[in-house]
Amino acid sequence: QVQLVESGGGLVQAGGSLRLSCAASPYTFSRYDMGWFRQAPGKEREFVAAISGGSGSTYYADSVKGRFTISRDNAKNTAYLQMTGLKPEDTAVYYCARDAFRRGILSTSRDDYDYWGQGTQVTVSS
Repeated sequence: QVQLVESGGGLVQAGGSLRLSCAASPYTFSRYDMGWFRQAPGKEREFVAAISGGSGSTYYADSVKGRFTISRDNAKNTAYLQMTGLKPEDTAVYYCARDAFRRGILSTSRDDYDYWGQGTQVTVSS
C-alpha cells in the first residue's frame, strides 16, 4: 500500500513562509506525478500544485502562482511545497496525493489521484 505523510504545517503570520513535506512509502516514486491540494473549513478540496514524475514539469493554481513552489526529491521519495507570501486565505489543511496515471500530463482533478496523505494544518494569521 502506498502511504503518504505530510509534515511542516503550522501557524504563521501573513507574509510568512512554510515548507511542507510529503514522505512517500517505497514505490516507483519517480514515475508518478504528485500533487498538493488544500481544504478550508466549509469549502471543497481544491487543487494547489502538481509536478510530473518524468520531466519535472509543474502547474499551479492561479491563487498560488508566483508564491508557491512544488518540488520533489526522488532519492528521498519526498515531495515538497514551498509557500511564501502567505495570506490568511491560504489557511487550510494541505494534502499531498499521487496521480494514478502516467499519461504525460498534469491533472488538477481530485479524481485522478489514487493515494492521499492525512493532511497537515496551515494557519495564516493577519
